[in-house]
Amino acid sequence: MLDCQKALFSLQEGQHYLNCAYQGPFPKTAEAAGQEQILLKAQAPFNIGKSNFFDPIEQLREKFAKLINCSEPDRIASIPSASYGIAQAANNIHLKPRQNVILLGSQFPSNYYQWKALTDRYMAGLRIVDSEWHDENPGKDWNQRILDSIDQYTAVVAMGHVHWADGTLFDLEAIREKTRAVDALLIIDGTQSVGALPFDLEKIDPDALICAGYKWLLGPYGSGLAYFGPYFDTGDPIENNWQNRKDSDKFENLNYQAEYRPKAQRYNVGQQSNFIYAAMMNKSLDLLLEWTPEEIQRYCLRLTRPGLAELSALGCEIAPESARASHLFGIKPAPNMNEQALKQHFQDQNVHVSMRHGRVRVSPNIYNDEADMEALLNAFRAAALGV
Repeated sequence: MLDCQKALFSLQEGQHYLNCAYQGPFPKTAEAAGQEQILLKAQAPFNIGKSNFFDPIEQLREKFAKLINCSEPDRIASIPSASYGIAQAANNIHLKPRQNVILLGSQFPSNYYQWKALTDRYMAGLRIVDSEWHDENPGKDWNQRILDSIDQYTAVVAMGHVHWADGTLFDLEAIREKTRAVDALLIIDGTQSVGALPFDLEKIDPDALICAGYKWLLGPYGSGLAYFGPYFDTGDPIENNWQNRKDSDKFENLNYQAEYRPKAQRYNVGQQSNFIYAAMMNKSLDLLLEWTPEEIQRYCLRLTRPGLAELSALGCEIAPESARASHLFGIKPAPNMNEQALKQHFQDQNVHVSMRHGRVRVSPNIYNDEADMEALLNAFRAAALGV
């Protein structure tokens, strides 16, 4: 059983950071690795050699592949953002006028704009599948709505493993089965799940999995990783850079090459070797592989379950455990709780959360402890009393 790992982070004392869905903090090992690379660049750039350009990225691919149970590390690409990875996928999808792309209601903007542009370009349909709250099982209803929306004209389903605003869990295996039946692509945004929630690529078999690195992967802002399946093996990248071409690691004989490096390597961002970011992300992935997403979920569940039961008793609305993730969930304040007063109580208690779509989004991780949850509860208790 995994214990609290707060000692491995440099989070300020007295601050209750329950907002990893906003920004994941660096572990101390990643922090030290970044400082080491900054000094290398500042003091000894002549020591940056060929191995610095390729070895850390190879390590990242192998570690991320292991994290998501992918047997082919060459299918992992280095990207700077989720929108970049989504753009790589959309750039290689050609629609017919009667076809449609399915998105979720209140989808994060970066996973909307590119698909809106694609459907506009081809005069195709954009279907938004919204949720309706049902006390018994809101997640089940939303999943069924998604399945019912997929039809013979569906070309792409683009969605998250959990909803970014409230942690609703989606049945990706069932959705994948339906997309396969109509020959549609499944593009997953794993930014708010991969690293803290188990993702089995072999079982889900998406066509692409896109992950920004600065949240649950505990990496730098401006970093990310993506999986691209066989559909994209011969696609056109949105940029052409020297490192994505065959034999680019042969510095002594760099020539123009028509052939790309294998599989997803054509989709790597230019300057993928970013020495600082790669070193930091490698250290964070080492810890995630040691902890495992399964244990992180169990830890977050144990940590939050008692407090969420109390909040339900106070009249707050929280989805049942079976319908949501344990590392990210939304709390709708009770009718007698004033939102502005609640925000002030969060500030008074040094509680850091996010307000998303009328809910308090709480996103704990392995560094949170009982004191963090108690501070959160104190804010809600004060709001319930109207003080």
